[in-house]
Amino acid sequence: MSPQHPHAAAESRTGLAMGMRGCVEGEACSSGRPGHGLHPMQDRLSRIVASRWTDAVVVRAASDGFVELVDLEGGAHRVWNHGALTGRLAAGDPVALHPVYGVLARGDDRYSVAAV
Repeated sequence: MSPQHPHAAAESRTGLAMGMRGCVEGEACSSGRPGHGLHPMQDRLSRIVASRWTDAVVVRAASDGFVELVDLEGGAHRVWNHGALTGRLAAGDPVALHPVYGVLARGDDRYSVAAV
């Protein structure tokens, strides 16, 4: 039987959103969690499963990373991206949301998003 050794105390690094917990590098973040960098497999799978894209319009893109959308059937969606998409998305912009793989697309640009 091995002796019990206490673990070192963990440092708390809570962010503004659950998906940001532990992330301290801003837009240079290399995390693969939803809402951070778009993983190549995430991008590829979202393109393969094309039937799951939902057309939507941006209602609001906030500086804290939250984006509010409304789909063409009137459904509301709220997503989050670590890089804050305020300079890339504006109210009224047409977008497509892939809720299965957490991808938001505007034209050829694709972003990883976390549904909130």
